[in-house]
Amino acid sequence: MRIGILGLGRIGAFHAETLSGLDAVDSLVVTDPFAEAAKAAAERFGAEVVDSPEALLAAGVDGIVVAAATDAHPALILAGVEAGIPVFCEKPVARTMAEGVEVLKAVRGTDVPIQIGYNRRFDTGFVNARAAVRSGELGTLHTVRSTTLDPAPPPAGYIAASGGIFRDCSVHDFDIIRWVTGREVTEVYAVGGNRGAEYIKEAGDADTTGAILTLDDGTLAVVSNSRHNARGYDVRMEIHGFKDSIAVGLEDKLPLRSVEPGVTFPAGTPHDFFMDRFTAAYRAELTAFTEVVAGTRPSPCTIEDALEAGWIADACTLSLHEHRPVTIAEVRQA
Repeated sequence: MRIGILGLGRIGAFHAETLSGLDAVDSLVVTDPFAEAAKAAAERFGAEVVDSPEALLAAGVDGIVVAAATDAHPALILAGVEAGIPVFCEKPVARTMAEGVEVLKAVRGTDVPIQIGYNRRFDTGFVNARAAVRSGELGTLHTVRSTTLDPAPPPAGYIAASGGIFRDCSVHDFDIIRWVTGREVTEVYAVGGNRGAEYIKEAGDADTTGAILTLDDGTLAVVSNSRHNARGYDVRMEIHGFKDSIAVGLEDKLPLRSVEPGVTFPAGTPHDFFMDRFTAAYRAELTAFTEVVAGTRPSPCTIEDALEAGWIADACTLSLHEHRPVTIAEVRQA
């Protein structure tokens, strides 16, 4: 099949590399406002370069991958749908939830599939955790712990436009908690602080946060996030039930150092970047999209799924700023 890629920044170029290695993909068509980025992709992956999204949609592509700036996501999703072309779009659907809801309304009723990029759904550990929960082998759940710790903060320009740590970082934890447990979040309480880069505080954001999520069956989920984790990129989940407890990410590249005598775990080189931690997951995610394009599977992460994680992020942002518990119903109605 022939896949178009809109946007060739860090993640777009990474997707181009992944797609070029998939057996299902015969050719790539790429476009980017920066001509040099498109030219580099063409030279590296043998892609065809076009000069606009309109030209790409008219180039006979079977599916499109939207990896452009967030502000462009709504228009590109809608353009793909209008052209009848399956769409994969990196999260978020839009910069704000209001815009995201408008996109959902605009595509509701269409039979053109749309997949939003939440790659943890394709990581083997999280897949196995979901299976363990759904099989009942853990018994009734009582506690979930989800962690995302970045090795260093992004640049000031990114922070200023990101919408805050809950919307651009923690949202991955929120999505995977919903996906693994099969439950919805009803209420949150969030706190945060700044002990590092001053520009994060100046942007009105926090560099380290914690949130307690209450799920609709009473399970408590604890989410921990930080922009500063000197040992590496740390993504983990613990799931505790009345019959058993399991962990995702408890492996030799875990960026933690044990100080217990005689303990050598973890012994590997710590993960230092999200592309290192989730290389296989990204490949599985885009393989899934080729199956969506082929019509052999439904979208594994819909716009509705993405918006649910977004409501949780909005609730945590409000909770942080107002120092109080916030229900999802409150922000959904706002």
